[in-house]
Amino acid sequence: MEKLILAIDTSCDETAAAVVQGRKVRSSVIYSQILMHKEWGGVVPSIAKRAHEERIDWVIQEAMKKAVVQHDQLDAIAVTYGPGLAIALEVGIRHAVELAQKWGKPLVSVNHMEGHLYSPFVQNSKGNPSRTFDFPYLGLLISGGHTELVLFKDHLQYEILGETVDDAAGEALDKAARMLGFGYPGGPVLERLAVTVDNTDKYVFPRPMMKSGDLNFSFSGLKTALLYKVRKMSDEEKQQEIAYLASSFQEAVFKTVVKKTEKAMVETGIHHLLVGGGVAVNKHLRTMMRALAKKHGGYVHFPALKYLNYDNAAMIGVVGAIRAEKGLCIENTEKLDRVPRLSLLQSSI
Repeated sequence: MEKLILAIDTSCDETAAAVVQGRKVRSSVIYSQILMHKEWGGVVPSIAKRAHEERIDWVIQEAMKKAVVQHDQLDAIAVTYGPGLAIALEVGIRHAVELAQKWGKPLVSVNHMEGHLYSPFVQNSKGNPSRTFDFPYLGLLISGGHTELVLFKDHLQYEILGETVDDAAGEALDKAARMLGFGYPGGPVLERLAVTVDNTDKYVFPRPMMKSGDLNFSFSGLKTALLYKVRKMSDEEKQQEIAYLASSFQEAVFKTVVKKTEKAMVETGIHHLLVGGGVAVNKHLRTMMRALAKKHGGYVHFPALKYLNYDNAAMIGVVGAIRAEKGLCIENTEKLDRVPRLSLLQSSI
């Protein structure tokens, strides 16, 4: 019988809880704080913590109610313990520990990025999509805080092939949007502007670290190139060219990501791709990744869009179910602590 898991995620600015049976999601409840942080141009940790504390009890209760599950039916509780905002993570951890002790349930700790890696395999309550695991995979994790290429060898077995040395792709897109006068989150704004000019690469900004010989990423210099370009423009010229600037910057980020992914495919010989993380909601990036997989005779799996628009606990529950099945539960729940800079390697078995 597949494990029935209550999962909790408070890694950043979404308060999320889900009830998952194996890979099937019986309920998923998310309270997004985006509007709270929008006026500040980014996530404010203290505001995030307070919002988590105000909403987490309701979110958990709602997830249990929608799943029509009583606590005595649960096999375990799973919670994100990193990476993420420290004071946000601690809210979810504290509640998970309290419930595990109160209900006498095993507690499973899950890496948030591990959740994103497994997210293409999250199923609805009917068991769709009915994908089976066909290891190994090459995973691209692309979000506001992370850009990583991962060799997904088998269940819970990972090797990081490349990662960002400064800004992540999503972070770079958000900062670029701010330079162009837009608010937070900026990535979706750039996407909408780029579509209006058919994703034209008019300015051909630098493709960072393409000759580095490794699979790492860097977007700080690209961001600087945009800043210099904008500074040279008058306000009128900037307004006239703003869609082209947005499109060209997005193209530089995505073409860099695609080229590095292709290099990883060639080096590893793996042509089965998984793409997870919030930036993967971008339709243009998805089209580019599908074309890349097709070029090499492979395929690419994305999560359902509902699990890309926001951080969620459903993906945490899927990993939690696998870990619980393998008996990878925490022996002393009192010792579970947040790890804001948790590496995926620390979660590999």
